[in-house]
Amino acid sequence: MIKVSDIAKKKVIELMSEDGFDPGKDFVRVGVKSGGCSGLSYDLDFDKNSQEEDKVFEDNGVKIIVDKKSFLYLIGTTLEYSGGLNGTGFVFNNPNANRTCGCGESFSL
Repeated sequence: MIKVSDIAKKKVIELMSEDGFDPGKDFVRVGVKSGGCSGLSYDLDFDKNSQEEDKVFEDNGVKIIVDKKSFLYLIGTTLEYSGGLNGTGFVFNNPNANRTCGCGESFSL
């Protein structure tokens, strides 16, 4: 399961609404792809539909979909949002990552 912090929830709802998505019924698609300075990078997008092979979760009022392959890398991850001095954006607190890059956008196992 993927968890969503309160601050991330507020930002997700705000951004979904700005982009024409309905936070009550549409999804946040979270995934992992090859790339980044540590080997794997996070992918975050909005989606109106889930696919047959997607894992579907809901945490803190946010509907999340993850493809099967990415799910293995993301089990136990918490989606957070940072607006601090080190930059603004979503942060993935992933207990499976052995190493992350300085910006926090990529990781390795």
